[in-house]
Amino acid sequence: MAFTFTTLKTAIQDYTDNAESTFVGQLSRFIINAEERILKECQLSDFRKNVSGTVTQSSKFLAKPTDFLAPFSLSIVSSSSNVFLEYKHITFLQDYTPDPSSTGEPKYYADWNVDSFVVAPTPDGAYGAELHYFYRPQSITASGDGTSWLGTNAELCLLYGSLVEAYTFMKGEQDLLQLYNGRFTESLQWLKTLGESDSTHDEYRYDSLRSPPQ
Repeated sequence: MAFTFTTLKTAIQDYTDNAESTFVGQLSRFIINAEERILKECQLSDFRKNVSGTVTQSSKFLAKPTDFLAPFSLSIVSSSSNVFLEYKHITFLQDYTPDPSSTGEPKYYADWNVDSFVVAPTPDGAYGAELHYFYRPQSITASGDGTSWLGTNAELCLLYGSLVEAYTFMKGEQDLLQLYNGRFTESLQWLKTLGESDSTHDEYRYDSLRSPPQ
């Protein structure tokens, strides 16, 4: 059964048998926390986007989209080529270009902060760039019609994740917390399997994302 925001809140209260006002006031937070855990654990093709932009000469930073969650690939594009950058840990880039004045065509990229990537070497000119990324969809708590992809397609995962958050907040019975956490883990695994089997794209880009940056 798919959940709307209203029916999900009702289900959480029914499962916890809790209508206390402070608890009810936290229902949206429980759901948002569960959504965040799901989205970070499961990279689904339904939540992928492409965006084009420009890497600016002498600037090693590239802004992330406002709905950015995780990278899938970043490439330097031109009319004749499409060269994928390798996703690395920021320390690799710092070791690779210890001289900040060194420039060239970018080969690597890393997370700089929540708002930006950093590329290396620093661009020696302006380059077209294409970012393929996983985005953070609108929460079921904020959607206009009270529905969401997770509420419709991963309703049990969203429910059990919300119940884990709710029982943690309540400092509830450990056996129930463990039960719901186990069911949440099982439903997460199902969703992960769905996401992995759904991907038939370039293995280089896919594997470079799913492996921790070196």
